[in-house]
Amino acid sequence: MQIYEELVARGLIAQVTNEEEIKNMVNNGKATFYIGFDPTADSLHVGHFMALCLMKRLQMAGNRPIALIGGGTGMVGDPSGRTDMRQMMTEEMIEHNCECFKKQMSRFIDFSDGKALMVNNADWLLKLNYVELLREVGACFSVNNMLRAECYKQRMEKGLSFLEFNYMIMQSYDFYELFQRYGCNMQFGGDDQWSNMLGGTELIRRKLGKDAHAMTITLLLNSEGKKMGKTQSGAVWLDPNKTSPFEFYQYWRNVADADVLKCLRMLTFLPLEQIDEMDQWEGSQLNRAKEILAYELTALVHGEEEAKKAEEASKALFSGTGNSENMPTFELSEEDFENGKVGILTILQKSGLTSSRSDARRNVEQGGVSVDGQQVKDIKAEFTKEEIGSEGILVKRGKKNFMKVVVK
Repeated sequence: MQIYEELVARGLIAQVTNEEEIKNMVNNGKATFYIGFDPTADSLHVGHFMALCLMKRLQMAGNRPIALIGGGTGMVGDPSGRTDMRQMMTEEMIEHNCECFKKQMSRFIDFSDGKALMVNNADWLLKLNYVELLREVGACFSVNNMLRAECYKQRMEKGLSFLEFNYMIMQSYDFYELFQRYGCNMQFGGDDQWSNMLGGTELIRRKLGKDAHAMTITLLLNSEGKKMGKTQSGAVWLDPNKTSPFEFYQYWRNVADADVLKCLRMLTFLPLEQIDEMDQWEGSQLNRAKEILAYELTALVHGEEEAKKAEEASKALFSGTGNSENMPTFELSEEDFENGKVGILTILQKSGLTSSRSDARRNVEQGGVSVDGQQVKDIKAEFTKEEIGSEGILVKRGKKNFMKVVVK
């Protein structure tokens, strides 16, 4: 199976503009393609993970990736999928976030010897003269078509600013520049980016002629990725200081039964034949599939050693057979104790298992808190240093939130 057919089999391809030519280019290693990443935070999250895995797959097949960091578009903000306007960032914030992205991407993509490029669109967008831009590309965009674009529909109801309205033009201009500067002949993006991407393809053809080869592929990338990237407690980051390797492992270990095979196909590099065999798995076997998924993805992001530690800690937590040393741990300080005791509400709030003291109270009253496997029903429950002991106690909120609590 060649790479394009594998992408289809893994459920990654959503739409293409010229399948036969795209297939030929990708399968023969002739694609120089880009995927854009707007630096809205100082870490990539699992919503970007699918894009990084795709870039790695295509590079392994001989194609050349361009990771486009949106230092310029980040000054505006993508309105796609949003009902409100993004917070404006300073140039310093954007530059810092771009540097963080570069370090994380290097774990996935080989940038040595020109095998891949990392480019910042601030290099051309921030130097544009407004009137010159209007004259150069303004006539290539139909306002009527732009207003019909899916990426603007949600914002139209509450008010789409002229600032955001320009995002499609800026993203289209990126492809135009990358085509001319680096021979970039293909762009990838999520299905919510389709209108923006078609704008780039059309701009190249109108400015450089019908023979200009600029292809568009959209994936189940952002819609699936954004869903994957968020949990009830917030984003799941690739930065270990924001989401520990153990928390990252547990996130994938806890995916829904209906999603585990889809995630294995889209995100891991396991052979499809091996994943297809898991189609018949049920019950406890599905839990094994989740463990495989969690291990493979944690190893990709954080390395084999951290993946093994996370696996051991997970086994210690749920089956009592692994090593508990690598569980997430919170240290109680002397100030947390009053008359030699610390209350369960204080433990829950200080450890981050609950967002507030009232949230902690509610969880205890609803029977959702346990300590070392014993349900805690009394909101006034207290623990001495001796009861916590040198090994600490395991505090759980619900089925999936837990913390090893020790005394500093």
